[in-house]
Amino acid sequence: MENSKIFAMSFAKVYPMYIQKAERKGRTKAEVDKIIFWLTGYDSKSFQNQLKNEVSFKEFFDQAPHINDNVSLIKGVICGYRVEEIEDKLMQKIRYLDKLIDELAKGKAMEKILRGSAQ
Repeated sequence: MENSKIFAMSFAKVYPMYIQKAERKGRTKAEVDKIIFWLTGYDSKSFQNQLKNEVSFKEFFDQAPHINDNVSLIKGVICGYRVEEIEDKLMQKIRYLDKLIDELAKGKAMEKILRGSAQ
């Protein structure tokens, strides 16, 4: 899929798919939210506003309060690409989130998903 199409997609439309993927593997919406908050710096209220406003992926990440300092610790392959080698910074942030949700669905412990940070 062309990057511009992904960037323009509503985050609120994709978010339920993240939850479904996690729940199919016995994980929870709360865990998905914790990952999103860790990665982006959103809190519950600001995150709900983003969902309500149906912002695009581009707006979601552009308006994120603070991308976690430990994102460089996220490594591996998602959608056939090594996340640490993706040159487009917005696409890299999107794939970081995909990778973290994938790790959650695969049963990885939360402290490892959040790269050892305090929960």
